[in-house]
Amino acid sequence: MPTDAATAPRAESCGPVWIDGSLRAAAEVRLPLLTHSLHHGDAVFEGIRAYDGRLFLGREHLRRLGRSAQRLGYTLPWRVEDLLAAAAAVLWAGGLTDAYLRPVVWRGEEGFSHSGRGCRVHTAIAACHLPPQVEGLRLVLSDWRRPGPDMAPTQAKCAGLDLTASLSRAAALRSGHDDALMLDGAGRIAGTTAANIVLVRGGTLHSPEPVSVLDSLTKRHVFALARTLGLPVQEGPVTLADLEAAEEVFVTGTLVELCPVLSLDRPGGHYIWPKGPVTAALRSAFEASTRVQA
Repeated sequence: MPTDAATAPRAESCGPVWIDGSLRAAAEVRLPLLTHSLHHGDAVFEGIRAYDGRLFLGREHLRRLGRSAQRLGYTLPWRVEDLLAAAAAVLWAGGLTDAYLRPVVWRGEEGFSHSGRGCRVHTAIAACHLPPQVEGLRLVLSDWRRPGPDMAPTQAKCAGLDLTASLSRAAALRSGHDDALMLDGAGRIAGTTAANIVLVRGGTLHSPEPVSVLDSLTKRHVFALARTLGLPVQEGPVTLADLEAAEEVFVTGTLVELCPVLSLDRPGGHYIWPKGPVTAALRSAFEASTRVQA
């Protein structure tokens, strides 16, 4: 069974939502029909995990949220410290300890212009029960490709850039897979629809540069763990041929944490990888790092 339906956070598991400075029941939150970001895709968002009631890389994620908004031409109306307090309030109000949080910022309904000029900026944070960890992913090559940085603001985590990923994930689930592997415009590997991909070969970790995909905070954390284990890391162009020759493959990101890739289907090829020792060691180190007392 594809993992998406079983492991993605579900709206019914969410507690109260913090929106523009106050807590409200999730079912009461409604957006006006003419909300600018609904039509033009310039909402920015983050995914943050909480373990034992504490945000994991929370400050870093919220800083990136602000940078995403700036890349799209507007400014968050809240300081990072305010948003950290809001996230803590959402966890408390929902009675959540292990949870997935979704901060989102968008432009309101005050104008029709594509520019969004004059639209009020809104901010909300929701938190849902943490889904179970995925044990392995079966990928399929997507027909869609990631745009380059000269085509879209690829270092902004924004709604508009998520469209091809959403289409790719839906197609993967329809074909009986868990997720899709996406290439960039040059035909090199970019990542999956919502995670960075890492290859293990000869004891070294190889991963695409964050050019057509977001610079992953979770991958940076995993790379730091790898270095403490004596594992070299390299970023650079990664091809399908490199992937085929890998000894192990895994993905890393907020929602998937650190998850082995079991297989890839693509036209003319079917690749299989084991759940190898390097992935297992890194996954163990990652799990331990999320439970460190503040």
